[in-house]
Amino acid sequence: MGYKVVVAGATGNVGREMLNILAEREFPVDEIAALASRKSLGTEVSFGDKTLTTKDLDTFDFTGWDMALFAVGSEATKKYAPKAAAAGCVVIDNSSLYRYDPDVPLIVPEVNPDAIEGYAKKNIIANPNCSTAQMVVALKPLHDRAKIKRVVVSTYQSVSGAGKAGIDELWDQTKGMYVPGQEVDPTKFTKQIAFNVIPHIDVFMDSGDTKEEWKMITETKKIVDPAIKVTATCVRVPVFVGHSESINIEFEDFLDEDEARDILREAPGILVVDKREDGGYVTPVECVGDFATFISRIRQDVTVENGINLWCVSDNLRKGAALNAVQIAELLGRRVLRKG
Repeated sequence: MGYKVVVAGATGNVGREMLNILAEREFPVDEIAALASRKSLGTEVSFGDKTLTTKDLDTFDFTGWDMALFAVGSEATKKYAPKAAAAGCVVIDNSSLYRYDPDVPLIVPEVNPDAIEGYAKKNIIANPNCSTAQMVVALKPLHDRAKIKRVVVSTYQSVSGAGKAGIDELWDQTKGMYVPGQEVDPTKFTKQIAFNVIPHIDVFMDSGDTKEEWKMITETKKIVDPAIKVTATCVRVPVFVGHSESINIEFEDFLDEDEARDILREAPGILVVDKREDGGYVTPVECVGDFATFISRIRQDVTVENGINLWCVSDNLRKGAALNAVQIAELLGRRVLRKG
């Protein structure tokens, strides 16, 4: 006996990836519905070897469905998630709408699986920001051993984090650099993204941080430990898929780089590729399509008493979004619903 599963936003990058991963991981599905907005109604999407025709999110009745994976953005989520939750369908939301709600658990299954028990307050579970998800997978096992005081992270985030429009803008601008008369001005991004990097993701806040940076700070505290101090600089780079992060960690206790490497090798969801030679590390191109969060360049930071540096890479459409949502669905099934 399996689950009745809804994927809302099934025609977008993350929604399509959710369907792919549900099929790849052989999630126990009895029935599946792919939902989209009216403008995408009737679009066909793949689910394993099946083809699904999208249904109208606006008129869909969630009664009798077990769980709904939402990838529709905050505005649509605000309208439709409470409707699904009230009908008894557990919502796993990929938007930022519910992440900071104290009555909604924010979950990365490798990090805080016990938080799943809090889903019943609103029948909603939040998926973290893409850049946070991969970082906390790396932080948690190290925090368990040596207690993290402070994290300094700089991100190198791919354009797919800005959706199809971001991918298209990088593609079109890059071509336009070589074809006179086909130059493309920035519309999705604030400056040229082709052959450039932009230290600006989401809107600026009064503190001077961007909202993307604030998300990493706030979500890490909620998922791992509110006592951890985090400072972030989030940068958009001309990469199609795959987020990278340079992470500097300061601990309460000394942690040797070799022990840190061993801990990370044993940690769930992580693959360590850390050879001190040409190519002995993972780059975003190599992580695309993979489930793992890759860790490289693990080394002591001798400028502080108890410091470690590392390089963290993951497919942002997978662990940063769709994969984590499916893992939450698996956790919900295992711990709570127990049907599959």
